[in-house]
Order: sequence, then C-alpha cells, then structure tokens
Amino acid sequence: MQQLLFGSRGNSVLLLQLALRREGSSHGELDGVFGAKTLNAVRRFQSSRGLKPDGTAGEKTIGFAEDYLLGFVKHRLRRGDTFYRLGKRYGVSAESIRASNPSLDPAELPVGEEITVPLGFNVVPTDVRYSSELLGYIVRGLTARYPLISAQTAGASALGRPVTVLRFGRGRKQVFFNAAHHANEWITAPLVLDFLESYASAHARKGTVTGRSAARLYDSTTLFIAPMVDPDGVDLVNGALEGAGFAHALEIAEDYPRIPFPEGWKANAEGTDLNLNYPAGWEEAKRIKFAQGVKGPAPRDYVGTAPLSAPESRAIYEFTRAHDFALTLSYHTQGGEIYWRFGDIEPEGARETGEALAQVSGYELADPEAESSYAGYKDWFIQEYRRPGFTVEAGRGVNPLPLSAYDELKQDNFPLMATALQRA
Repeated sequence: MQQLLFGSRGNSVLLLQLALRREGSSHGELDGVFGAKTLNAVRRFQSSRGLKPDGTAGEKTIGFAEDYLLGFVKHRLRRGDTFYRLGKRYGVSAESIRASNPSLDPAELPVGEEITVPLGFNVVPTDVRYSSELLGYIVRGLTARYPLISAQTAGASALGRPVTVLRFGRGRKQVFFNAAHHANEWITAPLVLDFLESYASAHARKGTVTGRSAARLYDSTTLFIAPMVDPDGVDLVNGALEGAGFAHALEIAEDYPRIPFPEGWKANAEGTDLNLNYPAGWEEAKRIKFAQGVKGPAPRDYVGTAPLSAPESRAIYEFTRAHDFALTLSYHTQGGEIYWRFGDIEPEGARETGEALAQVSGYELADPEAESSYAGYKDWFIQEYRRPGFTVEAGRGVNPLPLSAYDELKQDNFPLMATALQRA
C-alpha cells in the first residue's frame, strides 16, 4: 500500500479500513474513502503503536496495519515463552499457535527463533470487496497460519497479475475448485477461500467440516483451488484497476452502453470472456456470440481470437493438463443450478455425484441454455478427461451479488464442496 492521508480514496484505503476494523481502532464503513472516521481511527491506531498520531498512514503505520490483513504476527521466542503464555498475550489459543508452527516441540521452544502467531480472526474476510491485492495478503496469511497449505502461480493475467493456486491435502485423488472466471462474479473467490480456511482450521483441531472428518478428507484427497482466475477483471469491477488498464476497458465498454460499467463487466482486461475461451465447441460458441453481435472485445460474451487466446484461460488449461484431477468444480453466480455434462458426454458417476451436490446445497441439477453450452472450463474438462466436472451457479439474484448474500452462499456451498471432496 502507498502512503494514505485524509481525502485519499480507493482500494488501498479500503484495505487500511479493513485492517483498522480488525484491530479494533475503527468500526466505520469499509467504503474506500479516507474521511474523518478513518482519520480518527488511524490516529488511535498510531497512538496504540507508539507512533506520532498525525493521521497520515505512512510506511510505519501501514507496516503495523498489514499484520491485520495477513492475520498473523512474527514473534521471536524469549526465555520463559510457552504457547500458552503467548496465547494469553495475543488473545488466541495455544492450539492455534501450535498449528502454525508444527515443527516445534512445545516443551522445548528454541530461544531466539522467530515463530508465527495467528491473530484472533479468520484470514479470509467476507465483508469487503475483493481485489488482487487483497488476495495476495490472504494467500500469505493462509500459508503462514496453516503451513500445510501451499501456494503456486499457474500463470499471469493480461496485465501481469498472478493467477494463484492453493493446495491442501495429501491424498491420491486430486480435486480442483476454480472461481471468478467472470469478473463480476468475484464473490465466489471469498467463498472458496473461506471454505479452505474452515477446512484447514478443522484439520488443525482434528475436527470436522460440515460433519465430515477433516483428517479423513485431507488423507484421501489433494485439493487445489484457483480462487481468482480473472484478477484484472475483479480489480476493474471493484475499483482497484487504474491507469491504462482502466482506460482500455472503458473504451471497450463504450461500444456496449446497455451493459452497466464496471459492474456488468465479466471479461478479462482485454475484453475476452474467459469461460468462452476453452477448446470445447469454441467454434460453435463463436458462431452463437457473433450472431448476437459480439464480434470483438466486449465486457462479456466475446470468445477471443482463438481457443486459449487469453493468458488466464491458457494458464488454467495448462495447470489442469499438468495434474490428474478426478473432479472439478467451477464456481460462478447466479441461478442456484449445477451443470454436470457437456453435450451428450456424461462421465461415469457424474449424475450420481451431481445429485448428491444438489441435495446438500438445495440447487437444481440442470443443463445450461444452448447458447451458453460451449467453450467453458467445465465443458473442456469433461470433453478431455471424461470425468465429473461441474459448473456451480451459486446464489440467486443479479450479478454482482451483494455481500449481504454471502451467508446464504456459505450455507449452501460449504456442504457442496465437502461432498465433492468426499465423492471424488
């Protein structure tokens, strides 16, 4: 984050407000506007950290605030430290500190070694608009607090942002969840990330995730999650994209005045709809969308110049080719439906698994409309591997779904994701 002061606006202010709320200095709105409430909150935060309370969030203030975006602090062990005493000091359980430092023997803590101490809240926020920058903090926080989670970069977006994949589990069967192929469906990113954190926390506590043994799921499957396939588009929709990238998108959008900008934007930064860019009936998708008048870069429905012409879809394609997924879930919004086949291809066991997913979520097992039945990730996966692949149209309403819809999304989809792992 850059230096912030009274009158600043934008995504960096939003992240600062999130940190101040988590720390307790602010109870104000997360609106990305550095107004009087944020100014006073910064001053309180600075005073609590022994900084000059000038209300300007400079390097030192932001450095302290970032702990509350990451969800952990580093502590150098001193003589007499125990996990119990550290838990009392930081307001967390000894068990959570142990889970973040699995290589250490609690009875013989090495003086001078730096350890990870989790803070008393979840890393994954569900009450704030997402951005690629926030995702970066979340990835760092999850991998530090839950060392069994690892992260890698599958590729880069059109504007150079990482397409990140997280991994958790050690089982033979590999499962892949992906989310936010479409920019204004960004709420699917916190959904899959929140599930991952709940799952990892349950595993650390030897507990359950939606009634299923976390240890058993961990030992039988390896879960991969790409939470934000379209980071540029998410940044655009949520006000975190600036400069030439924003200007280019705006120029594209001006040719489509009926699509609200930026909230109606589904595509990547180049105007390619990523879930119409996979090699599964791509030519048919092109014929349909061209007939509808979308023949070039657009906020939605442009299939690209060729299959995998977009770097984001190409990254997910190549990542999939490098693995052996038994089952995939592609998260979209909205409609409360689960799509489970591609054309007349019905992978073995897909209907039965789809029915199980529908039962636990309350969604309908369905087929997409003909004009939307080609060139998606799920379509390509089923065509290529003849294995169960599902598109989940989570929630109901109008995209982008508001954050007020999140609790219902969680209630419906945590059991769905756990069931997918169990049945892989």
